[in-house]
Amino acid sequence: MNTKETVLNILADLTGSDVSNSMDENLFETGLLDSMGTVQLLLQLQTELGIMAPVSEFERSEWDTPNKIIAKVEAMQ
Repeated sequence: MNTKETVLNILADLTGSDVSNSMDENLFETGLLDSMGTVQLLLQLQTELGIMAPVSEFERSEWDTPNKIIAKVEAMQ
């Protein structure tokens, strides 16, 4: 499974929604992600992809759409 598929699967598990058709939709504005979901997302990314993204360094505007999350993860790999 590639990075994009992994991230989309994690987001689907966390939000209960398939976000693959709304890659530029703001997950926070739509209510699909909140602060607890953010922590869970970062933990899942660490577990499944080895990405170390501390919550203290999390900038919501850099992680608010599926495309941005995928780009951020790929840059950290």
